[in-house]
Amino acid sequence: MPLLVLVRHGQSTWNLENRFTGEEDPPLTPEGRKEAQKAGEKLKDTRFSQGFTSVLQRAIDTMQILLDASGQHGLPVIRNRALNERNYGNLQGLNKDEIARQYGDEQVNIWRRSYSVRPPGGESLEDTSHRVIPYYQQNIEPLLRKGENILIVAHGNSLRSLVQYLENINGEDISHFELPTGAPRRYVLDEQLHIEQKGYL
Repeated sequence: MPLLVLVRHGQSTWNLENRFTGEEDPPLTPEGRKEAQKAGEKLKDTRFSQGFTSVLQRAIDTMQILLDASGQHGLPVIRNRALNERNYGNLQGLNKDEIARQYGDEQVNIWRRSYSVRPPGGESLEDTSHRVIPYYQQNIEPLLRKGENILIVAHGNSLRSLVQYLENINGEDISHFELPTGAPRRYVLDEQLHIEQKGYL
């Protein structure tokens, strides 16, 4: 039975500073590196065939730290922009509290959590899913169907769109779902890739 493990990158400097990050590329904080280390320790007993990550450094570094901690530093890893964080457009780099004071908490919450509403100049979660899901179907599902164990390290919203697909969550309910940083979410799948077990390690 194949395994799929999803890990959101460790805390970045802009997570710490409460900024909209999107496709900008701030580094991990020391705490973020610790989160990646802990994730790797939780995955020491799981052997992977292939890793996938975005092209953003915080995800790449999380993957590397995790693999070193789990004793799998030689795992082949494919990087692709399809797994990047959703683009927050004109909000990228701006402080979330300051934007909330300017536009109101309700509007900012819609931009952050809604399925279909785009932030100014950016992507909605729906837009993000339109690049994440086809990439997953074309490049990752065939490996899982062969019984391989796959590790994906990416971002809050790119992984949220994947979780929505995997767990068949509707657009309303996905707005309440959030992956914590550095916490491996593990799926045990059957031969048809239906979920047998799921949960955080």
